[in-house]
Amino acid sequence: MGATTTGTARRRAVPWLVLGLWIAVLAIASPFAAKLGDVQHDRAVDYLPASADSTQVAKIQERLPGGEATEMVLVYHRDAGLTAADRATAAEQVAEIAGAHELTGRPAGIPSKDGTTLMYPVASTEPGTDEKARDALVNDVRDIARGGDGLGVEVGGSGALATDASEVYNSLDGPLLYTTAAVVALLLILIYRSPFLWLVPLAVAGLADYLSMGVAYGLNQTFGTAVSGQSSGIMTILVFGVGTDYALLLVSRYREELRRIERPYDAMLAALRGCGPAVLASSGTVAAGLLCLLAADLNSSRGMGPLGTVGVLCALAAMLTLLPALLVLLGRRVFWPLVPRHGSTPKARRSLFAAMGGSAERRPRTVLVGGAVLLGALALGTFALPGNLKQEDSFTTRPDAIAAMETLAGAYPESGTQPISVISPTGRAEAALTEIRATKGVESAEAGRSGGGWTELTVLASAPPQSAAESATIETLRDKLDGSYVGGPSAEQIDLEDTNARDTAIVVPLVLLSVLLILTVLLRSLVAPLILVAAVVAVWGAALGIGGLVFDPLFGFEGTDPGLGLLSFVFLVALGVDYGIFLMHRMREESLNGAEPTAAALSALRTTGGVIASAGLVLAATFAVLTSMPMVQLVELGFVIAVGVLLDTFLVRTYLVTSASVALRRRVWWPGRLSREPGRSAPDDVRKPVGV
Repeated sequence: MGATTTGTARRRAVPWLVLGLWIAVLAIASPFAAKLGDVQHDRAVDYLPASADSTQVAKIQERLPGGEATEMVLVYHRDAGLTAADRATAAEQVAEIAGAHELTGRPAGIPSKDGTTLMYPVASTEPGTDEKARDALVNDVRDIARGGDGLGVEVGGSGALATDASEVYNSLDGPLLYTTAAVVALLLILIYRSPFLWLVPLAVAGLADYLSMGVAYGLNQTFGTAVSGQSSGIMTILVFGVGTDYALLLVSRYREELRRIERPYDAMLAALRGCGPAVLASSGTVAAGLLCLLAADLNSSRGMGPLGTVGVLCALAAMLTLLPALLVLLGRRVFWPLVPRHGSTPKARRSLFAAMGGSAERRPRTVLVGGAVLLGALALGTFALPGNLKQEDSFTTRPDAIAAMETLAGAYPESGTQPISVISPTGRAEAALTEIRATKGVESAEAGRSGGGWTELTVLASAPPQSAAESATIETLRDKLDGSYVGGPSAEQIDLEDTNARDTAIVVPLVLLSVLLILTVLLRSLVAPLILVAAVVAVWGAALGIGGLVFDPLFGFEGTDPGLGLLSFVFLVALGVDYGIFLMHRMREESLNGAEPTAAALSALRTTGGVIASAGLVLAATFAVLTSMPMVQLVELGFVIAVGVLLDTFLVRTYLVTSASVALRRRVWWPGRLSREPGRSAPDDVRKPVGV
């Protein structure tokens, strides 16, 4: 009687204790979560390679007198040709800007050959490195520089482009969170068919996201981890996507155990014992894959690794502690109207996944070959991917800075309109200036600010920005100028492309190795992990190929983000293996319970297929939210990951992995003990005698 009373008291106390602990943790994290936006930066230096020339230029510019300069170009344009009144208006407005702000020099107008356009390069160190002050400066210049009566006035340049990008990233937090939550809520309602149940995992995911914001702020303050609009947005996507996946798996297993076990507390313990190892291994795989990004040289990629890991681990903690506590406290009634009664059996229905398993059982090799051919054919679409994304093509909308760049490109087709920044040791500045002016492809070069032993030189190429000719000029300057750094917007694009190629060569093998190690430990096999990893790599290639087929023809994208390949690989491999873990872990559990290999594979597919499909839909939908954002790189990343997750969910896991398991039978578990036939685990002459 006493033991029973003690057990009942524990069942009642533990969920309340967990709930109280979470309230305390969230109360502690709350002040820090609210400050995450204060440390979020979207400057060029926050995305550039850590060791690149352009990064060194940006850092040294920050230390020069006045700090980093905000460079703008005022563009005055009339299709029929500028009038004398237009030029007078331009001069008056530029003079007003010079009177209101501290400019680094006296702006001089540069007319186009056709007489339709007049551009004024303008630079100011007034805001220094303060992003809000920079944005205020750009917006004030835009308020002063106004057109009318057929005169178009646009403000472009790197400073204006940074302001437009900053406004986009700052606007992501609210819409991204609300849209993601709405998508997840809708899918959970459809999956659970309950007016109450969907609220529980959604609320838990929201709390996990809030906790992740507090932890991310702590990482920034303690280790200096970079926080950008891109990385914080991806963190939110991961919390909701991955967290909901774990919730779906746990709730499905909990519902199953409630039919066998009377008390919800005991049923939840059984559910955690059953699916806990798979969820832990899944989160460990995703976290390990993301942490491999720390080996990247690109600041934006390296910063995304820790923040993504924080999101996954906070989602894991919430779904394995807070969610079970809430479900136990709410009892069976939370499942209304489909309440799982103790001792009941679910209504037998012909499952789609049972049918898929049947075809895989009858012709496993045919299914494997057909699937491999399909994925290979889709991967050929990668050859149709557009070239590297240029700055003017990075927005899905047309902000003022992009409009200015397009006007300049049309009016000055054979000349540079975007300065190249060269930072030279002050003692060699004059010699460097002479060398620069003698370089083929350079139109003009002037000395700028000096301080701290460095001098800034402003160079204008004779070729249009981000053209092959301008890139060649930049490379030539870097080769000629020993001890100097060459940067600026065009140089930054070159460094982004080169560094992404380098990072891919380093990070991809690290991701594959870490994932293989975790899978090997979990599944006690070498063959099964190789199958899962090969499958997700094939999915990645196919998803990129589909992107190549639609980015330009359907979306009208003029280029591909240089980081798309690496980031989509990390996410698809780490997240895709999740579903393989869910399936193979259940298959191994069935095999340990005595099921034959084919029966174990089909049973695992039948019992987890619905959960994997639901989880895949949720994860794909959360990443698809990125396709509604106004930045091309986010749209491309969201599209490729969403398509890859769907391919992985409905083709690879259901058909190909199951078919491979049926075809290989026990060999799929080699060299583990499940790979051996029953009764052949040891020779007769070495078996221990009975009773020993």
